[in-house]
Amino acid sequence: MAFENEAQKLHDALVTCKVPEISKAVDEAHAAGMPAADIINALGAAMSDVGVLFERGKLFLPHVLSAAAGMKKAMETLGDELSSGATEEKKASAVMGTVEGDVHDIGKSICSTMLQCAGFDVHDLGRDVPLGKFVEECKAGCTFCGMSALMTTTMVQMKTVIENLKNEGIRDQVTVMVGGAPITQGFCDKIGADIYGESASETTRKAQDVLGA
Repeated sequence: MAFENEAQKLHDALVTCKVPEISKAVDEAHAAGMPAADIINALGAAMSDVGVLFERGKLFLPHVLSAAAGMKKAMETLGDELSSGATEEKKASAVMGTVEGDVHDIGKSICSTMLQCAGFDVHDLGRDVPLGKFVEECKAGCTFCGMSALMTTTMVQMKTVIENLKNEGIRDQVTVMVGGAPITQGFCDKIGADIYGESASETTRKAQDVLGA
C-alpha cells in the first residue's frame, strides 16, 4: 500500500500525544508526497485509538487534549491543500455536530473536513449541540445529518433526533449518519440511522455512495 510507512509513523506520533512529534510526522509525510487527505485519514484512525486508550484508562484527558491539538494543527497546516482538493460544485448539504451533553468533537471535525474535501457543503455546529438544531438545519435544506458521541450516556440522543425528524415529516428526506467510539453498526440499525462509519473516510465513502458519487 502506498505511503504505508508514513501512515504508520503518523499513527505512532499521534498516539504519543505530543504535538511536536505529530507535527514532525505530518511534515515528513507531506514532504514524501503523501496526499493531505490521506494524512488526515491516518491521523483520524490514530485518534480513534487514542479514544479507546482513554476509555480503558491507559491515557488521561491531558493526553487526549494534546493529541487533539496536534490533530488540529495538522489540519491547519494542510488546510490549503485540503481545500484545493475539494470539488467546486457542492454535492449536498450536511449538518454535523456532537450531540447535546457531549463535548468531544475531534472525530466529528475530522469527518467534517473529509466531507468538505469530497464536495459536501458542511454546516458544522460544533459540540454539545442542542437536539433541535439538527432538525432546524435539515428543515432548512440539509439532506445529510451527521451526529457524533463519545460517551454512552449521550449516544441515546441520536435516536431522539431521528424521532424528531419523523415528527416533522422529513425523515425520508434526510440521510442520518452516526459515529463515535461507543457507536456500532448494531446501534445504528437499532435506532434507524442510515450510515455508520467506523472512521471519517468510511463515513465519507458511504455518504458518496448514497449520492452515487
